[in-house]
Amino acid sequence: MILDKVNYPKDLKNLSISELNCLADEIRDLIIKKVNVMGGHMAPNLGFIEATIAMHYVFDAPKDKMIFDVSHQCYTHKILTGRKNGFLNPEDYLKYTGYTAPEESEYDLFKVGHTSTSVSLATGVAKVRDLENGRENVIAILGDGSLSGGEALEGLNNAAAFKSNFIVILNDNDMSIAENQGGMYDNLRVLRETDGKAENNLFKTFGFDYCFLKDGNNIEKLIETFKNVKDINHPIVVHICTQKGHGLEVAEKNKEFFHFVMPRALEKKDDTNAVPQENYTSLIKEYLYNRAKTDNKFVIINAATPGVFGFTPDFRKELGEQYTDVGIAEEHAIAFSSAVAKCGAKPVFTVMSSFVQRTYDQLSQDLCLNKSPITMLVYWGGISDADSTHLCVFDIPLISNIPNMVYLAPTCKEELIGMLNWSISQTDHPVAIRVPSGDIKVTDIEDKTNYAMLNKYSLENKGEKVAIIGLGNFLELAQKTAELINKNLGFMPTIINPKYITGIDTVMLEKLKENHKIVITLEDGVLNGGFGEKISRYLGNSDIKVLNYGAEKEFTDRVPIEDLYKRYRLTPEQICEDITKLIND
Repeated sequence: MILDKVNYPKDLKNLSISELNCLADEIRDLIIKKVNVMGGHMAPNLGFIEATIAMHYVFDAPKDKMIFDVSHQCYTHKILTGRKNGFLNPEDYLKYTGYTAPEESEYDLFKVGHTSTSVSLATGVAKVRDLENGRENVIAILGDGSLSGGEALEGLNNAAAFKSNFIVILNDNDMSIAENQGGMYDNLRVLRETDGKAENNLFKTFGFDYCFLKDGNNIEKLIETFKNVKDINHPIVVHICTQKGHGLEVAEKNKEFFHFVMPRALEKKDDTNAVPQENYTSLIKEYLYNRAKTDNKFVIINAATPGVFGFTPDFRKELGEQYTDVGIAEEHAIAFSSAVAKCGAKPVFTVMSSFVQRTYDQLSQDLCLNKSPITMLVYWGGISDADSTHLCVFDIPLISNIPNMVYLAPTCKEELIGMLNWSISQTDHPVAIRVPSGDIKVTDIEDKTNYAMLNKYSLENKGEKVAIIGLGNFLELAQKTAELINKNLGFMPTIINPKYITGIDTVMLEKLKENHKIVITLEDGVLNGGFGEKISRYLGNSDIKVLNYGAEKEFTDRVPIEDLYKRYRLTPEQICEDITKLIND
């Protein structure tokens, strides 16, 4: 294998073009094998193998700074920078994260996993270089899909004003996760069709120099192009056209499916990356579809991640104008949704918890200050074993502390449908609903909650001494904990399903003072600024002892979820142990 001779970028410089091409094939095989076993970003990495090899062949990292946007296309970069064992040896598959990580290597300058950031980060690097009279190249790797994110455009606007070396490599594969959305992509199409010679050029308009390479998967041409811009003394965009999924036929044909795949995707007999039918995602998808078909002012909105919500190409096509993908632009999505609601339509914005933080100002100003009655569905919220770049534990403090917002936490199918029906019909509040995780739970009890009566909790079981308030996903943990306390201590605690994240049921909490000494709050998210602290604050001047259980304020990175539950004392046994100690004391 050629890869046997390559441990760091300097080893590339002695290889022939033929050997570099063989190396690309070897790396492609490694990526396909590992991602098929472990899951991960398949198509973005396959399309950027040749460009990564050429970059490291021409430039002199780590002296020259390479900043990857999103960094989900960095697998080849990792293989070439001392981390190939993480792809060669199955026992080391989990050793390295799927994103750039400075703690792993000096070749990684930033830890990033959200989009549209590379140019902004690179401008800061270039600024300091210039202050220190440095001469190294600063290279921002930017995907074409990332251009729809506002930060990318802000960064380009700033970067074009530099009077020194600044290189933007635009990886144009005519795709975001799904198809690109927005008017600027017409200009990219024209540039591709004219080999970069079109008079109308987005990047020249910004003030960049510009060069174009049609075959962005040709190592020899890439090397020639990069040599021409190395050590350049002004900002330039190098526009390379690549093929997403390059070298894997099924990924080339179905780019959206293979953007990110679950393990064993290549062994599936169909070409869908859909989640199982019986879950909350499919339930919501069917609900939204049926509402849209009976109300032409019902609008479904998402920001470039349709697969998270099960929004397949057929689903999107069927909804037509009642479906809007705003591109990678959560900020715009909230403002857009707010205006849609203000004008009398019924917008539903679907978003992954990890991406909520990208739109905090718009949630506050454009949405809540204006009391626009949108429905926002927050997916995947909770403690998880995710990469540190995609943690979903912070949405409760982010959303629930903004005035005028109603944030709801259903625990079963019936509550979810009830909340959706109320949220879409009411006109007084912006409403967010935290979509439950795990297997779908169905009860035989119709949800009769009047959600217009804000902050009224549900008493699931009337007990004594100890009250357990289990929010959303953690109602089941509350039930299991109560059963264990009953078994070990001989009394059954009260169990409460709060349903509302944004407020407290003062009437119910006052009643707890009559015959309860301990109140426990359980939340599937970070404690700081979260739900439990609201309960603690209200009961703080009483004789009741309040224990808040949830996640610590920290960035975890691929830590097994069971380990996190134990770390945070979120098991029935640990909670029961704490209660026993308190009672005995």
